[in-house]
Amino acid sequence: MARGEKKENMTLEERLQEALVPDWEQPYKVPENWCWTRMQEIAQWGSGGTPSRKIPEYYNGDIPWIKTGELNDNYIFETEEHITQKAISHSSAKIFPLNTVAIAMYGATIGKVGILGIPAATNQACACGIVYSSTNYKYLFYYACSQKNHFIKKGKGGAQPNISQEIIKSHEFPLPPLLEQQRIVDRIESLFAKLDEAKQKAQDTLDSFEIRKAAILHKAFTGKLTARWRKEHGVRLSSWKNLTLNDVAEYKKGPFGSSITKAMFVPKGNNTYKVYEQGNAIRKTIEYGHYYISEQKYLELKTFSVNGGDIIISCAGTIGEVFKLPDNCERGIINQALMRVRIFPNIEEQFFIYYFGEILKGDVIDKANGTAIKNIPPFKILKAMRIDLPPFPEQIEIVRILDGLLAKEQQAREAAEVVMEQIDLIKKSILVSAFRGELNTNDPAEESSVELVRQILEKGDEK
Repeated sequence: MARGEKKENMTLEERLQEALVPDWEQPYKVPENWCWTRMQEIAQWGSGGTPSRKIPEYYNGDIPWIKTGELNDNYIFETEEHITQKAISHSSAKIFPLNTVAIAMYGATIGKVGILGIPAATNQACACGIVYSSTNYKYLFYYACSQKNHFIKKGKGGAQPNISQEIIKSHEFPLPPLLEQQRIVDRIESLFAKLDEAKQKAQDTLDSFEIRKAAILHKAFTGKLTARWRKEHGVRLSSWKNLTLNDVAEYKKGPFGSSITKAMFVPKGNNTYKVYEQGNAIRKTIEYGHYYISEQKYLELKTFSVNGGDIIISCAGTIGEVFKLPDNCERGIINQALMRVRIFPNIEEQFFIYYFGEILKGDVIDKANGTAIKNIPPFKILKAMRIDLPPFPEQIEIVRILDGLLAKEQQAREAAEVVMEQIDLIKKSILVSAFRGELNTNDPAEESSVELVRQILEKGDEK
């Protein structure tokens, strides 16, 4: 009988063959007592709906309502919103039972998965699977987690692809015997628990990075970091001077926006000058940006020129990012979103960079002008900000110590980030092995899982 013929006209064996994936369509080989079927054969699938926002009585009820953004590749016990029974009665929203597996079908969250830890309704962007007796719901959950990239590839649309219930239902599914499913789930969760413990330690390192860094900087700029140095060199803390930013550097903000327009830009060539942008300060690089002006325009705007050794600071939106232009940088000018700083001989340049970029940055942001886009405070406010300035030799010592300590902290941070990435990769590898039968849990003596499919078809489970 041809594939696709109405099932009511098919024998049990024909329906079984229809439910199994042919050899040539199987993604990879699985153990002999497993079988390849499709997700529509192991669960009943449905989706929810969004009650009309125009009817207040539909919301703030006692029925949890899940949106795809809340699918977290884990259990869901709480929801951002709740709806009423009236909303259920007058919309396509429906309540799914405990342990339903939900998969996001649309947009940026496509392929995200969750298990309902509570009975809950969902919006229409969630495909919800209630497993039949052939399948362990956690096995389906972990398999769905492993298939995110496959779902995305099957998605249709533009920048944010969508998948449908039909795509999910027809997706291939490696089905082991039921006891093997439980053993696979147990092995996955055992391995994941150890990995999660290691990941939490790495996350703790990342979470405490800014706290440790702030503590080091506080000690540096209150004199605690160089207390021994002062004692060894006969220097007193009273030698520090309380000054203003105006006492340690000269500042120049970029020209008004109308002074530099895209119409003025020319291709890079001989006698052209680079226009430095805020991205150079934020990214700490001279490679960012590709705008240039002619020599004539440069001479008109020469008061805004920058050379190697100048310090630039971002002034709009992302405020207070500090970058020293290297000696080999191209000559050029700053645009309206930058401020140029040329320090005086009484302050060591890296000391200024640390102080402005780490200590003063928060205060500068707090005093920033503007609403939607913040701008660095007016010079009257900025130049009046205070700085406790040690003698020059102590500044050099502070910078030396900070360079060493912060470099070690950064190394620890980067190592923790590498660990986090490796753990995620290991988890993916475990899932790949799990659904190929490579976790050494399979018992070849167990009855073939084809019988599970046959039993579901025989029972005629409600679909």
